Amino acid sequence: MIKTDTIIIGAGPIGLFAVHQLGIKGLKAVVIDNLDRAGGQCIELYPDKPIYDIPAVPECTGEELTKKLLEQIKPFNADFFLNERVDEVKQDKKNWIVKTNNNNEFYAPNIIIAGGVGSFEPRKLAVKEAEKFEGKSIFYSVRDKQKFKNKNISIFGGGDSALDWALELSKFSKINLIHRRDKFRGAPHTLSEIKKLEKNGKISIKTSCQLESIDGDEIIKSINVKYEDGKIENIKTDFVLSFFGLIMKLGPIAEWGLNMNKKTIEVNSKNFETSKKGIFAVGDICNYPGKLKLILSGFHEVALASVECFKRARPDEKYRFEFTTSSKTIQDRLGKK
Repeated sequence: MIKTDTIIIGAGPIGLFAVHQLGIKGLKAVVIDNLDRAGGQCIELYPDKPIYDIPAVPECTGEELTKKLLEQIKPFNADFFLNERVDEVKQDKKNWIVKTNNNNEFYAPNIIIAGGVGSFEPRKLAVKEAEKFEGKSIFYSVRDKQKFKNKNISIFGGGDSALDWALELSKFSKINLIHRRDKFRGAPHTLSEIKKLEKNGKISIKTSCQLESIDGDEIIKSINVKYEDGKIENIKTDFVLSFFGLIMKLGPIAEWGLNMNKKTIEVNSKNFETSKKGIFAVGDICNYPGKLKLILSGFHEVALASVECFKRARPDEKYRFEFTTSSKTIQDRLGKK
């Protein structure tokens, strides 16, 4: 059994910042995530997509933000358990025991759930032959946009992800933007830019049609789309990118006896504690009056949650707030001379 001060469930930006906020208070943490690397949705869904709402950072990508956060928490030596899912949570007096699918067992007075919207997986293409091309010619997220350079790309979807990637990849590839309806749901400004590129012949927009079949053996050679009037069109394609959204799954969290509101967890906004003492929820998975689903908000939430974590982990010590700029103790923990 691994004993620590706080068990963090979720290695996205909010979970990573939780390590920092706990660390400057002298608390140790372990981080558990069912993905194979840190970063959460930032890495899985938009590693190359710009983020504009991080204070003092005019622009960064999901991957850049993750790298900076990992660099920031290096001094605290948190242990990461990736590719691992929390299966069981049970109480032992004032502490919690967490068991995972890899038979690891953790013991701590605090649990911080920073699991975004729970575990997630993309809504996949419906045609039966799609599965054999997944990870080769069919992708549901973009991890390295250079992979798609100078190619024929068919992008399916009508929301922001589909439009954003059509715009980005059109800089160096031929794009077919395909949607089952004739209206898109994405940002008007992005759609306006897409329309301009269509006029210039850089993007071909095909609406009121759906994927009918795929031609190819090991890799895709072309796809066939079917229009509402029954017409079939063959489109030369090297890669298919599909952005039909995500299927959100809370998984075992829904069975932990927390106060749930649809797929979110109700918390006390004073310290972001749930209905169970010592279990906190931060980021997109928590809900309270005035909640905004922003990374910025999650940073604030975890800062307050970490104070209550300190009080529970160090009940015999008085919590004293200190500024990082003037506290020698905090600077020592950060490795600053």
